[in-house]
Amino acid sequence: MDDIRVVTAFPRKVREIENTWIPMPDGVKLAARIWLPEDAEADPVPAILEYLPYRKRDGTVERDALTHPYFAGHGYAGVRVDMRGTGDSEGLCKGEYLKQEQDDCLAVIEWLAEQSWCSGTVGMIGISWGGFNGLQVAARRPPALKAVISLCSTDDRYKDDVHYLGGAQMCDNLIWGTTAWAIAMTPPDPLIVGDRWREMWESRLNGNGIWMQDWFEHQRRDDFYKHGSICENYADVEIPVYAVGGWADGYPNPIFRLLEKLPGIRKGLIGPWGHKYPHFAMPGPRMGFLKECLRWWDQYLKGIDTGISDEPMLRAWMQEPMPPAAIYGQRPGRWVAEPSWPGPGVGELSLGLAPGRLAADAHSDDVLPFSSPETTGLSSGAWCGYGVLPTLPVDQRMEAGNALVFETEPLTEAVEILGFPEFEVTLASDKPVALISATMSLVLEDGAAARVSYGILNLTHRYGDLDLEPMTPGKTETIRMKLRCCGQRFEKGQRIRLAVATAHWPIVFPSPEKATLSIHCAGSRLILPVRKPQAVVGTLADFTGPESAKPLEQKVIKPGEPFRREVTTNQINGETTYNLVNDAGEVLHPHTGITLSAKQTEVFTVHPDDPNSARGTVTWNKVYSRGDWKARVSVSATVRALRDVWRMETHIVAHDGDDIVVDRNEVKEFPRDLN
Repeated sequence: MDDIRVVTAFPRKVREIENTWIPMPDGVKLAARIWLPEDAEADPVPAILEYLPYRKRDGTVERDALTHPYFAGHGYAGVRVDMRGTGDSEGLCKGEYLKQEQDDCLAVIEWLAEQSWCSGTVGMIGISWGGFNGLQVAARRPPALKAVISLCSTDDRYKDDVHYLGGAQMCDNLIWGTTAWAIAMTPPDPLIVGDRWREMWESRLNGNGIWMQDWFEHQRRDDFYKHGSICENYADVEIPVYAVGGWADGYPNPIFRLLEKLPGIRKGLIGPWGHKYPHFAMPGPRMGFLKECLRWWDQYLKGIDTGISDEPMLRAWMQEPMPPAAIYGQRPGRWVAEPSWPGPGVGELSLGLAPGRLAADAHSDDVLPFSSPETTGLSSGAWCGYGVLPTLPVDQRMEAGNALVFETEPLTEAVEILGFPEFEVTLASDKPVALISATMSLVLEDGAAARVSYGILNLTHRYGDLDLEPMTPGKTETIRMKLRCCGQRFEKGQRIRLAVATAHWPIVFPSPEKATLSIHCAGSRLILPVRKPQAVVGTLADFTGPESAKPLEQKVIKPGEPFRREVTTNQINGETTYNLVNDAGEVLHPHTGITLSAKQTEVFTVHPDDPNSARGTVTWNKVYSRGDWKARVSVSATVRALRDVWRMETHIVAHDGDDIVVDRNEVKEFPRDLN
């Protein structure tokens, strides 16, 4: 964070309310932390709400310190609220994005608007969960909510979230499911809630539940996922929305849909970043995101003409070629702009398939059968990159022997793409349930292959995510699948590669049976969204450099072990294991006196010839302590992809000092629903 300018003097002096209680209609109280101008009682300000389950006291405290005092110093009230049943708030949290969560947020917004220091106007900002519920609450149309900034979020909880990808069961369903479970099981801070902390904690341990059980129960895009998906009726969102994300993140796709489908004022920003706020995100370049937020808030919460409403609808970072790497400090490129989306300057380049070839003039009657090892995809890294850890995709050459590979000749001129590549493919399957993976890479002059985009489709979802239809073995069909959106430049002399496989591990679990697909080259093509330069770019000012409020002080008591991401193969029995270890060590937050430690491990194992050998285990260990108070939570979850069922084994142990509060094992099986 050395490149961030730290601001300590603001136009308005800031005061902080460490904790206050916001009453809900049913009597439950939510814990809030508020930063606001000292003179806000005399000169009321709009409130900027961030509403999360991630523990304002210690979970997001470093990020909050950078952001909300900055807003307050520029004439807003930064408000950080713990959702019901999380952090220091009362009640129970029984799942993601429930109606209760939205109802509570409506009550919070109403309460904020009524405070003497508030002008009566509220905005919402959030990343990931906070980006989701900002859109969801906007669709509920609370009168005081006037604008939203939503980062790394989605309009469709089934199509673009951690649960299912193209109808295939994501390994992140287990990874995030275990992470969310660990968060939901953590205690409130006794300094905030007093002696009742233990009672509140036991209530959570026994009442918040294991949310991912619901996600395995619902394997189609049913009412469970339609709830909270604003794509069900985009017209519900009438207020201005600024949708922000990054190419290295898991959620760039929804930005394009929001720009296309929302009926009101909307704006999009996509940088090279992972799943972080852009003023401290990686890969760089970082940008003055908080200044950009102020331009948005000033325009739509204060009615000040900042010029932001006259600018292009989309700004995106056009990435230049880079060798593949697990982590980047910077991604070279430039900002481009589109006045609307779909962009008027984006057209289609169609590349046909022939054995080993990808070309506009490719013509072939070949039929190419293939069945990939279940280990295919190990170079992919994380589905959602956070940028600060080395989890990005590495050299795709290691996948070449696992897939059908089609490649262009060296390009005779540079090509830039912006939007969604698509793969139209004519194929047949020998099994009723099978998946297809399509990965597009940039091949450098030395042969290294850097992933640009990819898509996965469970072929039973080829006509949609609700009314599924098994493949008829041997029947040839033509399907069209979208790959993840991207903004990428290919230079003259480089190549474009398409690799097609029947597995993508450990992004998704394998299909229940090992399948063979047969691709008909004559009816297949890769369609690229080729972008021509737009004159509007030269008229736009560059984004300013990143700046923030003063970082929070913290002291490292014990450093964690080095981050590990490794693949090992037992060359006797053939099993391959993907192992990730993320150890945060032990850190003291002097402002609260809390010492925190956390460690996560992920272990995913599969045999290349046996889809039913696939299993994943994720563990979390968390410790919170201060003086004589010490609370520990350990959770572990294993999912096995058996032929007919998903088998989930869970174990939780919670300690208050040396006393065991909970020690519980559970095994559940969920019938596989065509995935």
